[in-house]
Amino acid sequence: MIQERKDFLTLHFIVLIWGFTAILGLLIEIPSVEVVFFRTLISSIGLFILLKFWKRSLRINSQKQLLIILGTGVLIAAHWILFFLSARISNASVCLAGMATCSLWTSLIEPISQGRRIKGFEVLLSIIAFIGIGIIFNVEFDYLSGLLTAVLSAFIASVFTVINGRLTKTYDPYVITFYEMMGACVATALFFPIYVGFFVDELSLSPSSLDWFYLGSLAIFCTVYAYSVSVELMKRLSAFSINLVVNLEPVYGIILALIIFGDSEEMSPGFYLGTLLILTSVLLYPLLNKRYKKKALSTDIIR
Repeated sequence: MIQERKDFLTLHFIVLIWGFTAILGLLIEIPSVEVVFFRTLISSIGLFILLKFWKRSLRINSQKQLLIILGTGVLIAAHWILFFLSARISNASVCLAGMATCSLWTSLIEPISQGRRIKGFEVLLSIIAFIGIGIIFNVEFDYLSGLLTAVLSAFIASVFTVINGRLTKTYDPYVITFYEMMGACVATALFFPIYVGFFVDELSLSPSSLDWFYLGSLAIFCTVYAYSVSVELMKRLSAFSINLVVNLEPVYGIILALIIFGDSEEMSPGFYLGTLLILTSVLLYPLLNKRYKKKALSTDIIR
């Protein structure tokens, strides 16, 4: 129980760091897809140096396993690109509302992948969190294409979170992250021709010195550290519980933005109501899960 509390506190700290990602996104001037490319490139190089310094083996047992990890990196790149694309073709509110379905997808995908029954309370908590996000951003669902893009991004995020939950049972989380960032970087580079052909006239691959600083911070703190620790937590926490807490990312992001940019404007009542709903879903999960486990255990004893 003590370890579980420690893990959840660590997870909240990681989500707080991810909330800072939105701040960095506002500060970096180059377009989003290029940001994903540099983010994953710097992360790959940083992790390679770190793993060599720690003298940890980069060996993966089989070529099939290596392809799975690299393929997961491709999913991560697709998730980030779709996330930014959703915000571009709609707005940030619609994008974040769509991303709030991540825990809902996980509540369905995780039990199917593990061959267990879907937990009704997980689905219910996901819906509560989704409603909370919608209220916070006063979402108007006129931007259907943006919403569907964000929902697809959330679905992909659920898939790679579940995959990572399995990979952590065999490999070092930092090694997993290294290969995934490498796969994501290559996938983003391969996406460039499509990106230039349909979305922009040319690539922006010459960041300013300030952009390099922000990109380095994004890669080292928000990716190498935060993402690797989140993968480590998957050894002990379920993919669903992680994605449920991740719903607090926009809340933390807004609070950080108010602190950093000094916006003294008071939050709307919808912000507090939405935050309350998300917090309710997050705080109820350990209680309901504990009750579910007790019920399952008593059923097994009776059998």
